[in-house]
Amino acid sequence: MSDDEKFTDSAVLQSPRAARRQPKVLAVANQKGGVGKTTTTINLATALAAVGKRVLVVDLDPQANATTGLGLNHGDAEVTSYDLVLEAVSPAETVVKTEIPGLDLIPSTVDLSAAELELVDVDRREYRLQDAFTRLPVDYDYVLIDCPPALGLLTLNALVAANAVLVPLQCEYYALEGMSHLMRTIDRVREALNPGLEIEGIVLTMYDRRNNLSELVADDVRTHFGATVYETIIPRNVRVSEAPSHGKPVLLYDVNSPGSQAYIHLAGEILRREAARAGT
Repeated sequence: MSDDEKFTDSAVLQSPRAARRQPKVLAVANQKGGVGKTTTTINLATALAAVGKRVLVVDLDPQANATTGLGLNHGDAEVTSYDLVLEAVSPAETVVKTEIPGLDLIPSTVDLSAAELELVDVDRREYRLQDAFTRLPVDYDYVLIDCPPALGLLTLNALVAANAVLVPLQCEYYALEGMSHLMRTIDRVREALNPGLEIEGIVLTMYDRRNNLSELVADDVRTHFGATVYETIIPRNVRVSEAPSHGKPVLLYDVNSPGSQAYIHLAGEILRREAARAGT
């Protein structure tokens, strides 16, 4: 099978969003760090762009890993997500092109670390990102927000702006710890700020088939959350770990790797589920 054929997995091509004007906004969130949140954001975005979707990644994490992972160096961007949220600049001023056709980025810098405090006294502090999205310069199919590993005002902005939440969950002992807190937060946001917010799904990450614990955790998560958990599991894979140091998603770094193929299949599963919900 050629690289192009692997990118254009026929399952991925089944999408009901071709004529949709408003983007599907996904907040990729988990308050626990090191769960594969940024890796999932940039590689899922790449897989969606590879099949012709217009995709925007919003780096809302002060660590700016999504920014560097998509090839932008620290300090290269003059206008960032900090300016979008705090200064209410136009999204058109913050969007930069990546080397991946159809995939744009609103970058982050360490300046964003001050936003949690600065947002406290700002008007409509929970709606800053949602307000900005009403002025997006392109008719994107998908907007993926890479949230910081905390349930503060930045993550709250993402949850208010999103249609749904995608939760990466690592196959490790403490995987379920904190999930109840995240679910309570989502329920509160739904009740008070964003009644349309849904759980898009839970994706199991860092699965090690050599480790019995990974299988036990995966079974436990499926028992608790049922069909909310994607069938696709993201394996531990050295190529996935290497790719960020080259400023590339793993799908560009090594499309043949198990990690790349897993993210391609995850994109296909997300699109198939969406097609099923839409009845197409």
